[in-house]
Amino acid sequence: MTSGSEPGERLLSFDIGFPIFRLTFQFVIQIETYFREVATRLQIMITYSSDRSISAEQFIDVLNRSTLGVRRPVDDVPRIADMLKNANLTCTAWDGEKLVGVARSVTDFAYCCYLSDLAVDEAYQHQGIGKELIRQTQLRLHERASLILLAAPKAVNYYPKIGFNKHESAWIIGTRTELK
Repeated sequence: MTSGSEPGERLLSFDIGFPIFRLTFQFVIQIETYFREVATRLQIMITYSSDRSISAEQFIDVLNRSTLGVRRPVDDVPRIADMLKNANLTCTAWDGEKLVGVARSVTDFAYCCYLSDLAVDEAYQHQGIGKELIRQTQLRLHERASLILLAAPKAVNYYPKIGFNKHESAWIIGTRTELK
C-alpha cells in the first residue's frame, strides 16, 4: 500500500501483484461520484404533477403494475373513472409520457387528507417515488392537516420507516353493512 502521489494529495493505492488490479482511493471516489450522478439523472427523469389529469385506463395500468391492482376494482372501468373524478387531490409521477406513480386523495385541504391510493409501478419502486408523491400531497395541504391512509398488506412496514405513526383506533365499515 502506498499513499500520496502529488504534494498535498492523499491517495491510497492497493497493489495485489497485478498492475491491472491496482485500485486507488481516487478511482473509488470517481466511481462513487459517477453512480451518484447516474442516480441523480434517473431521479431527474421523473416529473411530478398535481394538475395533469389521467384516464381510468392509465390509472388501471399503473395499479396493475404496482401491488394495488389486486385490491382495486380494476375490472370495473366506470367505478375507477368515478374514483378519479371524485378524488380532489391527485399527484402523479411520470417518466416522460409514462405514468409510473399515483397518489390519489380525498381531502378538505385544511384538517385531514385521506390518501386512498399510493401506487408506484414495481419497476420504479425503491427510488423514492412513493415518498415524493406523499411529499407532493403534503405540500398542497394546510401545514397542520393530517395525512391518513390504510396500508396495503405489502406496505405495512414501509410507512413507519418514512415517518407515519400507527393509529390504534381506526375503524372500517362497508357502505351496505347494517349498523347494530
